[in-house]
Amino acid sequence: MSGRWWQRRASGKSTCWANKLLDLVLGAVAFSAPASIFTALYTVAPTAGGGGTEATGTGYARVTQTNNATNWPAAAGGVKANGTAITFATAGGNWSASANMVAAGLLDALTLGNLLYFGDLTVPKPVLNGDMASFAASAISITET
Repeated sequence: MSGRWWQRRASGKSTCWANKLLDLVLGAVAFSAPASIFTALYTVAPTAGGGGTEATGTGYARVTQTNNATNWPAAAGGVKANGTAITFATAGGNWSASANMVAAGLLDALTLGNLLYFGDLTVPKPVLNGDMASFAASAISITET
């Protein structure tokens, strides 16, 4: 399954990421942006403190995107959106025992790593055998306010 039903409706920034940004802007403590961004799906939504329950199952893996201006074009009006589609591999079985995917997250590593941003999906749905979950270009938007 693909399409815009994977759009997010609520979002947040992890405490870890907020601390890095605050230290950069107020204190000039430099850090390197991740070379790649990894998109994950969750059956239990993460919070600013992390956590959540990431999807599991045959064919599930975080989607890797190079962190560049093609995949993440320049922000406009305080909003940053994905510039290209983010497509997961075809499910080789029902992910997470057919549980609904309720949230997505952007992380800095393929496994483990730090959560950067997270958000609820517009319509929680399971990813079943043969489905291909995806976010269309501009379906993920992040606002700094």
